[in-house]
Parts: sequence; structure tokens; C-alpha cells
Amino acid sequence: MIFTFTGQLDAFSEKQFKTFVTSNLENNPLPFVIDLTKIDFLDSSGLGALVQTAKECKKLKLNYSVIGNSRVVQTIKLVRLGEFLNLQSSLDDAIKKLKS
Repeated sequence: MIFTFTGQLDAFSEKQFKTFVTSNLENNPLPFVIDLTKIDFLDSSGLGALVQTAKECKKLKLNYSVIGNSRVVQTIKLVRLGEFLNLQSSLDDAIKKLKS
């Protein structure tokens, strides 16, 4: 599964993000990619939502990867969450990672 998000992932949208991802994981627990390549802005609330999602996946033993545009990737790497969020450089890399 690939979840593609657009706009901003911030304090105003993080609840919707978490609700959407959580409900999809509960109904269909398959490996997935969070595609943030179309996100214009990512703040600490958005990062918190990604961390919560990662923790939930670890608890469920569910594989996932995150991809993003250069701005999102820079933000994630700045706070040293790249490895924790399974950050990949492209959709192809993310899918290969999930298959391995």
C-alpha cells in the first residue's frame, strides 16, 4: 500500500493523518509506504505523527517506509529520525526495502 499525502503535515493536519493511517492499518495490516513527496511543510507536530505511526508499526511488527521531497527529507534528517522512520530515497527503494 502507498499512502500519498499533499499540503502540510503540521499541528492542524496531524490528527487527520494519524486517524487515516491508523484506520487503514487496523482494517488492512499490510506493509506500506508513506509518500510525503507532495508535502509543502512539515513541523514538529507532523514529525510527532510520523514517530507515533512508526511506534505503532513496530508494535504490530508491520513493515513500512517513508519517502519525501528534499525539504521533508532535510527536516527528518535534521532531527536524526531517518533510520527510525525507515526513510528511503525513492518509491522504488521503499518498495524494494519492504519486499526484503
